[in-house]
Amino acid sequence: MTAYIDAHRDQFGVGPACRVLSSTGVPAAASTYYAARARPPSARSVRDAQLAAEIQRVYKDSDENYGADKVWLQLRRETSDGV
Repeated sequence: MTAYIDAHRDQFGVGPACRVLSSTGVPAAASTYYAARARPPSARSVRDAQLAAEIQRVYKDSDENYGADKVWLQLRRETSDGV
């Protein structure tokens, strides 16, 4: 929801975007939007971002040849080696 409002807030504003979302069945309030933006990222989202960077690194290091299984195996090898 916040990504949608961010994409359209300059054109329509936060309040009107929330009203349109609410009218289509998506409960949205401007206060909820601002609270979500002020909140620090969750531990899960921080860890997911770190893992995504590691996955990209392993994939690039393999000259973009590794698939999901080989990327996973490489990350497991690095983790068990203490890297």
